[in-house]
Parts: sequence; structure tokens; C-alpha cells
Amino acid sequence: MATLAAARDIPVMIKSPAACSERRVNPSWTISQLKAKLEPITGIAPSLQTISLRQPHHMEMTAISAADEDRTKIGSWSLLAYAELHDRSGSHELSKDPDPIQLRASSWHRSITDIHNSLVKVASTDPSSATVIPPLSSVPKYEMPVETYSTLPDTVLAYKKTHQIGRFDPHAPKLKERKVADLWKEIAEGKITLGARCLLPPSTTRRGTVAYVGLIPEIPGVGPWVGVRLDEPAGKNDGSVRGKRYFECGPQHGVFVRPDRVDIGNWRELGLDEDDDDLDEI
Repeated sequence: MATLAAARDIPVMIKSPAACSERRVNPSWTISQLKAKLEPITGIAPSLQTISLRQPHHMEMTAISAADEDRTKIGSWSLLAYAELHDRSGSHELSKDPDPIQLRASSWHRSITDIHNSLVKVASTDPSSATVIPPLSSVPKYEMPVETYSTLPDTVLAYKKTHQIGRFDPHAPKLKERKVADLWKEIAEGKITLGARCLLPPSTTRRGTVAYVGLIPEIPGVGPWVGVRLDEPAGKNDGSVRGKRYFECGPQHGVFVRPDRVDIGNWRELGLDEDDDDLDEI
């Protein structure tokens, strides 16, 4: 004797203020079962849910309801794979809500099937029943005090202390001094002085004039920096760092680099009609 094949699950995308995830719906579910499964997703109690369906090629909405919702299966209405379920519950009348919860077929699925714009909407008959999830930024978060963290044994800080890494290295002060000295040495040997023309390799067109040489506390790292006023707006700033100005230049004409990034020479300013086969950007 032949047996009927079990109904297959239909994947749908559920979107609401409380969730955004792909779920599977089975046409064999009753309306009551569907409402029960929608509750933890939408935050709307089953007794307050109203569900309606817009049939393919039609504008009017058809209510998904029945006198006996415990026996009526949702497979009686059209449900499409890879649809989207959106939640904007809170209206008393579904017709006045522009987009409560909607189930819409994806465009690629429509090209395979002959069904278009199938839409399911779910709304709450009680506006106060909708679950409103506050923004994550407004949720209080636990912050461990620095004093407590420093006493814990299995932390990155404890590992660095044990293995004398970074600032816990007894030779760190000397290494820092050596790095600063090497940077100043590069500046002297490279003849990096105020007003000198320079190139910022590997580019052959990023040219400018040295406008600042010295320390910049606003930038992480030790030792001196070189501020360059570029000929073209190919920089990062206008000669200032976090509100403190180090030299004057136009927007995006300023940049701060380490001495090893600066090539001092007779780098003339390029013109618009420049004909140079070696240029890789203008």
C-alpha cells in the first residue's frame, strides 16, 4: 500500500528587533504550532498573534486563521523556500501596519518557480506585548578593575610578567633608548631637515616638503616622526594630530612617517602634463 511522503521543511529567514536568523517551517504544522514557535522569536504571545498571507500575483491579504487552529495545517497556504520573515509588531490593525512580520520569496527562487511575491504578515493585537530589545551599547557590562586583573594568575599580563616580555623586560629601557637614538641617527644621516624636498617610497609620485621633525606624543610609539607636506592630496591629515597642529597644509596634504620612509633629494613637483614612463600613479 502506498504511503504519503512526509512534508519537507521550508527554510525561511526570520527578522525582528529581537532576532535575525534562518529557521525551518514545516507545512504539516498547525496554526497553533506555528504561533507557538513564533513566540520566542517575535516576542508575541500566540493568543495575540494575527497572521495573514498575500497570495502570488495578488495584492489583497488572506488571513491565516481557522475556527480550529489546533487542527488546521499551515500547508493549506502557500509557503516558499528561502523567504524572509520580518517583525514590526505593535499595531491593533494589521492593515495599518506597513510591514509587521513579512515572508517574501527571494528573487532567485522566483526565477525557478512560477510563484512571486508571496507575503506572510504577523502582528500583535496588543501593542504592549511586543518585546523590545535595547541596543547592546545601552546594556551594562562588567568591567574588571585593573587591580583585580593584575592579581590573576592565568592572564596575558601574568604571562608577560613571568617571561619578562615588553615593558617587563629588564632591558626594555635600554632598548627604548637605543631605538630613539637610531631614529635620530637616521634623520641626521638622511639629511632630513625642514624645507627639504622628499619622496615617500615605494610610490614615485608621492612627493612633498619636510614640514616637521620631532616628537609627537599623540601618536603611539617612541622617537621622532617626520611630517611631510605633500604636493597632492594623498595624505592622512592636514598637519595636525588629534587637534594639535604641527604644520600648515591643506586637507589630506599632510602625513607623518618614520625617517626610514623618507627619501631626501631633488624631487621636483610633478605637473599635470608630466610624461614619465616610470610613474605608476598620478
